[in-house]
Amino acid sequence: MSTNPAVPRVKRRVLLASTAGAAAAAGGIGVWAAQTANAESGPQPTSGGDAVPFQGGVQGWASQNGGVSGGSQEISVSSAEEFLSAIGEGGLIVRLSGSISISGMNDVASDTTVIGDSGARITGGGLDISGQSNVIITNLTFDDWDDDAINVQESSTNIWIHHNTFGVGYDGCVDIKRESDFVTVAWNRFDGHDKNMLLGHSDDHTEDIGHLRVTYHHNFFNGTNQRNPRVRFGEGVHVVNNYYRDIGSYGVATTMDAGVILEANYFENVEDPVHIGEGDSEDGRLVAIDNHLVDSGEILENGSVSTSLPYSFAVDDASQVASIVSGGAGAN
Repeated sequence: MSTNPAVPRVKRRVLLASTAGAAAAAGGIGVWAAQTANAESGPQPTSGGDAVPFQGGVQGWASQNGGVSGGSQEISVSSAEEFLSAIGEGGLIVRLSGSISISGMNDVASDTTVIGDSGARITGGGLDISGQSNVIITNLTFDDWDDDAINVQESSTNIWIHHNTFGVGYDGCVDIKRESDFVTVAWNRFDGHDKNMLLGHSDDHTEDIGHLRVTYHHNFFNGTNQRNPRVRFGEGVHVVNNYYRDIGSYGVATTMDAGVILEANYFENVEDPVHIGEGDSEDGRLVAIDNHLVDSGEILENGSVSTSLPYSFAVDDASQVASIVSGGAGAN
């Protein structure tokens, strides 16, 4: 295993046009939560390498198809009963303070922002976004869930999941499936979970073809074992500027003819950054661009994937991703 430095760069070459730089420093969580999230700029690194949270707008696939704005009327909750009632109503910015324990999968309605105050924590159960649109989930810590922590399914669209922290639970941390589309998963921290993130329901669920357009950027996969993510069918799945450290089985798996763009990620102590095919699933396709390897194995590529994506994205130099992401990912 050897170090393979990425070619230093700040902006995309031809693949994607770069964005306009950092967002304005004014604002805060309340201003950010209600903003129209069609803006091109997202959380940017400061000179010290830390991300500036809750500034700018959504990037990646969730910025398409009308973008994401979430809820518009803020309500503060502190009990499980209040929380579960509010997230199912629709149109709200639901601000959680403190820790709550829930069970099972709990419905989140369209046009909702679920946001945690500092230290907000959910244990025992998870959030289900099923057949909904325009949802933001941010600044929450999830642990010891009994199914999935967050499940996106049944043709849900325009979902933005960012700046959350995930511990260890039963099934996936963030699973996306059943024809869901236009999703961005960004600036989250995943600590030690096994089957981390699934994209695509099953090998037989061919209805997912033509959907599952997802961007994963600036996530910290810290000691997770597999599915970071495991992809079926999705085309133009953009895995960019993520930090993979001490991964057990593999980083990204591409299966069932999925098309994955693996760009400017940082792999540290990852024996298998990529699996082409996984389990009984047929091979997918993957192109790798300017990734950075430290004490890690070779990045496998297979087939071709169109790198002409419809959104702009300022790509961080892969060699700097570990410091940028470790300083900015996760809740709070």
